[in-house]
Amino acid sequence: MKIGIIGSGGMAKALAGKWAGKHEVMLSGRDLNKASTVAADIGASAGSAEEAAAFGDVVVLATRWEDTFSGIDSAGGPPAFAGKIVIDINNPVSIETFLTTREDGRSLTEAIAAHLPEAHVGKAFNMAQVAVWEDEDMTYDGRQMVTLYTSDAGADDAIAQLIRVVGADPLRLGGNEHAYQLEAAAAIVIKFLFAGRDPQTIFNFIQPEVRAVR
Repeated sequence: MKIGIIGSGGMAKALAGKWAGKHEVMLSGRDLNKASTVAADIGASAGSAEEAAAFGDVVVLATRWEDTFSGIDSAGGPPAFAGKIVIDINNPVSIETFLTTREDGRSLTEAIAAHLPEAHVGKAFNMAQVAVWEDEDMTYDGRQMVTLYTSDAGADDAIAQLIRVVGADPLRLGGNEHAYQLEAAAAIVIKFLFAGRDPQTIFNFIQPEVRAVR
C-alpha cells in the first residue's frame, strides 16, 4: 500500500514511522526541507502536497484541523483525491472552550467527504495524541489499545489494516455519520491533556464480549 501524508508534523511522523516498515510512505509540507528531514529519519520519502496525493493509494490529512481544506487545495483540490482512500485524523476542537467547533451538526469528516465526493473517506487516529502513537507496544494496563474509527465501505479495510500496523486493535464505530461522536470524545481527552494529565491519557475501549457493531 502506498500512503501519502499531507503534513509532516508530530502526528504525521509518529504514524508514518510505524507504517514505513511495511508500506511505502511519502510525507509533505509547506517546508519541503523540513519534510525531507522528517522523512529521512523514519525511512520515508518526501514531496509536495500534490506529489503526496498523487503517490498515495491512501492519503492522510495530517495538517492542523484549521488547515484541512487549504491542505486539500494545495494537493490539487478534489480531483486529486478521486478514487483515493482519505483518512481524516483531525479534531475541530477549540483549545479555549474544549468544545467542538462544528456548528452545522456535521463532523469535520462528513464535511471532507462532501468536499471529496469521489474519494472514500474515514476518520481514525484522532482519539490519542502523538506520544501514544509513538509508543512501542500500545499496551495500557495490560490491554492492547483499541482505537475507534469511522469510514465509508470503500475505506473500511484499509483503515483497519493501518490501525493494526501501528499496534492497536481497530473497532469500527460505524459510518462517517458517527465521526462527530469521535470528535466530541477527543475533546474530553484534549481538555485533560491541557489540564496537565500524562500525554498517554486515552480512552481505551474494553470489550469483555466482542460483538460486531456493523
